[in-house]
Amino acid sequence: MKLKSTILLLFLVWFGRATFSQPKTHNVSISVSVPAHLRSEVRPSGRLFIFINQNPTVEPRMQTWPSPGNTIMAKNITGFDGNKTVELNSEGWTRTADWNLNTFPEGDYSIQLLWDQDPEESNPNAPGNLYTDKQQVSVTKSTQVKFDLSNKIAPPQLVANDLVKQVDLISDTLSKWWHKPVHLKASILLPSTYKAGQAVPYPIRYNIAGYGGRYDRINRIAQDKKFMDWWQSKEAPQVITVFLDGEGPFGDIYQMDSDNSGPYGYSLIHEVIPFIEKTYRGSSSSAMRFVDGCSTGGWVSLGLQLYYPDVFNGVFSYSPDAIDFENYQLINIYKDDNAFVNEYGYLRPVMREVSGEPMFSLKDFIQYENVLGSSNTYLNSGGQFSAHTALYSPKGNNGLPKPLFDPLTGVIDHSVAQYWKKYDFKIYAEKNWTVLGPKLQGKIYVWMGDMDHFYLNLGTRAFDKFLKSTTNPTSDAEIVFSPMKGHCENYSNKTVLLQIAERIKKINKKEEK
Repeated sequence: MKLKSTILLLFLVWFGRATFSQPKTHNVSISVSVPAHLRSEVRPSGRLFIFINQNPTVEPRMQTWPSPGNTIMAKNITGFDGNKTVELNSEGWTRTADWNLNTFPEGDYSIQLLWDQDPEESNPNAPGNLYTDKQQVSVTKSTQVKFDLSNKIAPPQLVANDLVKQVDLISDTLSKWWHKPVHLKASILLPSTYKAGQAVPYPIRYNIAGYGGRYDRINRIAQDKKFMDWWQSKEAPQVITVFLDGEGPFGDIYQMDSDNSGPYGYSLIHEVIPFIEKTYRGSSSSAMRFVDGCSTGGWVSLGLQLYYPDVFNGVFSYSPDAIDFENYQLINIYKDDNAFVNEYGYLRPVMREVSGEPMFSLKDFIQYENVLGSSNTYLNSGGQFSAHTALYSPKGNNGLPKPLFDPLTGVIDHSVAQYWKKYDFKIYAEKNWTVLGPKLQGKIYVWMGDMDHFYLNLGTRAFDKFLKSTTNPTSDAEIVFSPMKGHCENYSNKTVLLQIAERIKKINKKEEK
């Protein structure tokens, strides 16, 4: 028995070393320069990104979400000189990985650099920024890699189609708030029977994108032959669709008023909507005005219906972001002490497979946003939690929103949590139900997968429970939960357009009576 125990012990020691031994690492030296034709385009201050991915088929700069084999490094640079080659060292980088350029693990990588010099837009892939071609790099020893910032990101362009129109409006309200011109953009898909010069008004649908969606998402629809064949057939409803833009100073603007981003909600209701409906013959009657979206768009569309109940006559909200902050994904912001670690001492997941298998933690997700932000925190990352904080929080220091939780430790500031209550839909609806309830009858449709990838079903369940308890009036909201369905699974433009068509039929029948 003693000999067997010794052999077993030696085996376990050997196996442990073989299984848990650290991979070999090497120094990777990177230099970056700017070709002559772009040197005049280089601004001296910005944020330099290194995107590293182990999937050779992707463009690394487009992979800003956490995923296996995906690493981002970034640091702010002043005095960047496009006339000189810049040699990069391992110092000063905010990173998603625990290794740096001096301790680069062996392996095959796709690497790409981006110089974020655009002060206006929150996404690194913004117009005017420069980036390199990706390079395949095999790290088996100390390695030198040279990059050229040879590409400039162009502004979005809409496809050429008689039914596709673009809106570019300077907002007086936001321009005064920011003390500079602020452009609001949108795209429009006209119905097939639309003809200029006619007096016939059309019902109008305002579509809100998933997180960070831009107005040029109309291109995907206009280039989808199957959809466009249906859209131009007699079966398609004759509705104008407006695709609103999500871009703002801290990420997605959520189309609502914010202490940090400004009065985007007021501007939408009092500037954008009147301009579009006057220019393109929208109905201008709230009876024929609808709003929809999925994910971020699900939250925004439901929020617009709740906060502006007389402006819209129906919402079709799919997989909305957390609408009850006792269930801010898996966090109760009013009671929990830490966003990253739950009451059992485990890291909270932020995303899961439909099977329930966790995919990555909130702590790792926030670290990705910390890397994206020029503040080295998620507060101006342009990511999901940056946008939430800008919308829900009061102003903080250095022009940044006040964080709900510490970017590194996850500790929750409960004074900020109290401030977030203004956009907690359950609290808002409960507080205002006497006035709000009658205005919402017949107007609310929400769909949610009960295995939502981001645990958003929990907040929607809590909101549904409240609505079922209402009286004077009893809510007739239709909230549908689909078992074993994930995030936005049941959403499509065609589905919503057909729902709007049914809503219009009901409205017309009611008016005929």
